[in-house]
Amino acid sequence: MDLLTEKFKRLGIDNAPGQEKLQAAAQLDLRGEPLPGPKVDFSHGDVDAHKPTPGSLDAFIEGFNMGSCVAYTEYRGGEDPRQDVAAKLAAFTGAPVDPDKELILTPGTQGALFLALGCLVGRGDKVAIVEPDYFDNRKLVEFFEGELVPVKLDYLSQNTCAGVNLDDLEESFKQGVKLFLFSNPNNPTGVIYSEKEITTIAKLAKKYNVTLLVDELYSRQIFDGHPYTHLRALEEKPDNMLTIMGPSKTESLSGFRLGTAFGSSWIIDRMEKLQAIVTLRAPGYCQHVFKVWFNEPEGWLADRIRQHQEIRDALIKLVESHEGCSVRKTEGGSYIFPTLPPLDVSISDFAKIARKMANVTLTPGTEFGPQFTHSFRMNFSQDKDNAIAALDRVLQLMERYRSK
Repeated sequence: MDLLTEKFKRLGIDNAPGQEKLQAAAQLDLRGEPLPGPKVDFSHGDVDAHKPTPGSLDAFIEGFNMGSCVAYTEYRGGEDPRQDVAAKLAAFTGAPVDPDKELILTPGTQGALFLALGCLVGRGDKVAIVEPDYFDNRKLVEFFEGELVPVKLDYLSQNTCAGVNLDDLEESFKQGVKLFLFSNPNNPTGVIYSEKEITTIAKLAKKYNVTLLVDELYSRQIFDGHPYTHLRALEEKPDNMLTIMGPSKTESLSGFRLGTAFGSSWIIDRMEKLQAIVTLRAPGYCQHVFKVWFNEPEGWLADRIRQHQEIRDALIKLVESHEGCSVRKTEGGSYIFPTLPPLDVSISDFAKIARKMANVTLTPGTEFGPQFTHSFRMNFSQDKDNAIAALDRVLQLMERYRSK
């Protein structure tokens, strides 16, 4: 197999959100009768259950009506949207953002992640990633021919921090890691890094000259008043760092494909050059939708967080009612990552069985690290009643396949 064929073979997408129909037909061990119920896709959020930010469509139409002056913006984004977004992010994170030098608007946060890694990872470069963490972190590092250096997140045994192994992280830095990539809140577990963890990561990065890339996509959706530390707001922060955010998840604006990256100017300069030959820019009319971000009606965000917290609590309670299941309560974001008791089938086959027998789509834990063979991820940004009923069906199926 040639190198290019092998590279694309590793980019499997059949377990990615919305792509499950691509899975090859498999001989599944189907036990008992199907469990009927409405279709629930836990691989991503339901924007019909949680509507987009008020005013977003009006903002898009306004941008559309402005015509060519917004259709073809600078590669890093229109001047007005950049100034608006930079001011909002500076206020939110507690550190200034230069709209001209330190920020770029991208086609979604996925676009920002692709551009960032394309600018920061070369052949053979060592990149530390957390396990578990967002599955495309691993895939993109491999695509750009970097060398993965996994760092364990011991999330289940902790309750006052995320559980990243800081000793292992420092050892990886000593061994030549150039980039450390992580999400906060963590995707898929929803745990939040403590101030001590973030401060230590920053000090280690500065000491060993490691670039930090932090995905803060869910940092607006924090539960129970949990403290949150923005890496870029620390007094002693690393010289080279980048933060990725966007209005796609909490705000249900994923269909507009809007993201942003902000941080060290030299990284932004590289990202602009790469964006110029990949997508040119974030969609011009859609950039106008950034005006509603951080500008929601009073009480709107608090109510959205409350709704999601109620769903989270109901699902956690249901998981914990089954012997042998364990889960850590989500502190931020829209995911839970339960661990099941040993089953007679692989977690990949169990996810396929759940889709066929219970009309429920799950993301297998092995997408987030090869060792998570008894876990699956659920995005609980769903209709509450449908989500509870769907998880109940999944857990009924689990009992059919529990190893004796």
